[in-house]
Amino acid sequence: MSRAGLIRAVVFFGVLLALPMGIGAQWVLNLFIFTVMYAALASSWNLIGGYAGYPSLGHAAFFGIGAYAVAVIFEKSVGDGYTPFWILPIIGVAAALLSIPIGWVAMRTRADVFAIVTLAVLFIAQTLAFNLRSVTGGAQGKGVAVPPFAVDTYSWPFYYAMLILLALAMGVSFYFRRSKVGLSLSAVRADEDKAHGVGVRVTGVKLIAFAVSVGITAMIGGVWAYYVGFIYPQFAVDPLITIGMVLMTFLGGRATLWGPVIGAFVLVPAQQFFAYQFGASQFYLLAYAAIFLIIMLVLPRGILPTITDRLRNRRKSRLSTSPSPADSSVETEQQKPPSAPLIEEVQDATR
Repeated sequence: MSRAGLIRAVVFFGVLLALPMGIGAQWVLNLFIFTVMYAALASSWNLIGGYAGYPSLGHAAFFGIGAYAVAVIFEKSVGDGYTPFWILPIIGVAAALLSIPIGWVAMRTRADVFAIVTLAVLFIAQTLAFNLRSVTGGAQGKGVAVPPFAVDTYSWPFYYAMLILLALAMGVSFYFRRSKVGLSLSAVRADEDKAHGVGVRVTGVKLIAFAVSVGITAMIGGVWAYYVGFIYPQFAVDPLITIGMVLMTFLGGRATLWGPVIGAFVLVPAQQFFAYQFGASQFYLLAYAAIFLIIMLVLPRGILPTITDRLRNRRKSRLSTSPSPADSSVETEQQKPPSAPLIEEVQDATR
């Protein structure tokens, strides 16, 4: 880890940690809760969709699994209010274990076919959420017990839980970038057949990335269900949640540490702003799509990779145009005035 990267992380999370103390309006903190939530979701999706290059469209199914797990367990009581947060790791591990056979079957396909298979998983989960009324409540929804938090700081625990999950997703992403697993995933993304030929355990690393990704997604879904208090199948297992993860990751830059976070911090506030300005006429969807299209046309690889490439190319052009030390010494020798003996010889020759 470089010193600049460490400073960047400390400043970023330090500002977010202190944010609730400086915000008085509840709607602003609510906006940041959902922004941090989508940043964590995009970072978790990036583990499989970015590093491995497998565009999963079924992550909202596991988001809903985590949400309904919290709703079922804590329908009647949440104790002191913090108990659901301590249960989240168990929910994440259970979702990860559940995803292994699903991922093993789905990852026998590639690219577009994999996306379609995972999208089918999403709609299967949504259908089950509607029809398993004894567990999910069906279309009537299912509630979670209200926590006994103070009114003035009611949203703080949910915000910090989302922030911890964002740090977890980014920490795993950083590990993937620096570890043998990440190197194997990069080889799979570049050429899976060649990666298998040079000895990469392709199936194993893909399942690891998929399981970790959906495990974090399920924990985020659990915090979301606890925060909203009452969930419905069409919102808990919503394809738009997956679309949001994908768009934010592509916007910020796939297979990067900060790209999904940047994408979330651009799109979520923009979506909320345009929904507030044009919500009654539904024009906010057009404005939201226009922002995304403009950025993708100007920055086709995403915000972070495109800016990085341009800065690198500019640095290379400056180095190529600046004179080297050898060239500068030659120019200095050429610019020196002729010596006195040489001047006298020229004068004698002209006489």
